Amino acid sequence: MSTSDDFVVITGGPGAGKTTLVDELQRRGFPCIPEAGRRILQDQITVGGQARHEADSLLFAELMLSWDMCSHREATRQAGTVFFDRGIPDVVGYYLLLGQPIPAHVTAAAQKFRYHRRVFLAPPWPEIYTRDRERTQDFDEAVRTHDAMAEAYTRHGYRLISLPRTDPDSRVAFILQRLPPQPEN
Repeated sequence: MSTSDDFVVITGGPGAGKTTLVDELQRRGFPCIPEAGRRILQDQITVGGQARHEADSLLFAELMLSWDMCSHREATRQAGTVFFDRGIPDVVGYYLLLGQPIPAHVTAAAQKFRYHRRVFLAPPWPEIYTRDRERTQDFDEAVRTHDAMAEAYTRHGYRLISLPRTDPDSRVAFILQRLPPQPEN
């Protein structure tokens, strides 16, 4: 059974290679938790729902929070290190991006559902950034999202480690060289 010290988050703005990296970690046999936002958007688009960034962003935030809390609980059933494509503090970052007050229950969730103190942050990367059916933000918004995520995780006491802009294999090596985490004095 995993504990929050085994939960490693990879975060950042959209289009920075997070999901490709998490997919590569999963291919190598690590348990991985997919990003809530993309899954929710896929479902909402399929059914014509309003819980989308460009429609009802606050409803979208609530669904992401619910998904992420459920994913956190489910991850405790895994053994060893579990990688997360985003975490609950990303919802805090989303409120920051929107310029909205952060609801008390969102702050409480970010404090209660914890991850490893080191969080890997994928920097904005214009050379690989693309839009698609779910990723409708322009690159400037992707940069603002990155900054909001960095702020959210920092507010909640996490130490950010910036990922290099390199191929997925090198990014995996970069992360694995930093795991298992050594106690810090």
